[in-house]
Amino acid sequence: MSEFDETTGLGALIRGVEEFQAEGFHDRKELFETLKDGQNPEALFITCSDSRVNPNLLTQTEPGQLFILRNAGNIIPPHGAANGGEAATVEYAVVALGVKHIIVCGHSHCGAMNGLLRAEQLTDMRAVAQWLHHADATRLIVRDKYPHLSGEELQTQAARENVLMQVRNLQTHPGVALRLAQGLLQLHGWMYHFETGQVQAYDPSQREFVAFTDRLGYPIPFNTLEGY
Repeated sequence: MSEFDETTGLGALIRGVEEFQAEGFHDRKELFETLKDGQNPEALFITCSDSRVNPNLLTQTEPGQLFILRNAGNIIPPHGAANGGEAATVEYAVVALGVKHIIVCGHSHCGAMNGLLRAEQLTDMRAVAQWLHHADATRLIVRDKYPHLSGEELQTQAARENVLMQVRNLQTHPGVALRLAQGLLQLHGWMYHFETGQVQAYDPSQREFVAFTDRLGYPIPFNTLEGY
């Protein structure tokens, strides 16, 4: 039997748990004690399952501040289009928790977007191919708008267009539509470039993603598709 390695694989994860219990938890003990009384997150953060994307690290938030939904491609099927947990998570966030913001955050070098654009790569991954059909509209939009692009540049544009499409899909969910009509909810589209640390937010007035240093994350209007 090979020697157990604490620096890689499962060994590293176990070592991390031990360090958290010995140091990390102790340093935030009072915070964790307050969490037993429930959660009151300000935002639902929808992003990709990609291991390179860490929502809490990206936003510098503590446990209890973000309600997080992750899946391949940060996809939210329109209301009634799928039986997965996405609709239930969105509904719980807006109805039970009363989040004030929903952020859909795409990212650079997204494998899901690569699979969406190159379906031939998914021959042996039928479940993935079936899931990505929920982003068929993104694929068609990208094909129509960016015939001159290829490679990484096309993949990045697909990730951006996919964020906007998922924001549209969110608006078909009854709980979201109600809170938007009441003025109690704002929707945001973000794009994260993990290799540079830059986060961009979609600005409807400019019809493009802009750096936070330029404009601070405008909400996407819920009552019109103008500006997309």
